[in-house]
Amino acid sequence: MFVNPLNRVFAALASLPRRQIIAFLGQTALSTADLALRFGMSAPAVSRHLAVLAHAGLVSAERQGQRVLYRLNRDALLDALARFASEVDGPLRRGPQQRARVPREAI
Repeated sequence: MFVNPLNRVFAALASLPRRQIIAFLGQTALSTADLALRFGMSAPAVSRHLAVLAHAGLVSAERQGQRVLYRLNRDALLDALARFASEVDGPLRRGPQQRARVPREAI
């Protein structure tokens, strides 16, 4: 089954904890343990949120010794938001004569 990457991004952003994680990762790189402490969540719960964010392309992981640090992929987030804005704005920019006409079936 094909899933639109934009749908993955917005599905990931539908969760408040994931949006909060993104906000933290927008400031600095953090490990799963660091995030778990900040959110009062278990490390496995944070890992599941990070997996969803990584699958959507919103975060990347970098191993540093025994730790894995996660960072926000700012370009992916901004690209998804820009594409969504253009989808929303597109129909408004076309005039009535430019809108695609759907042929009506004969009665």
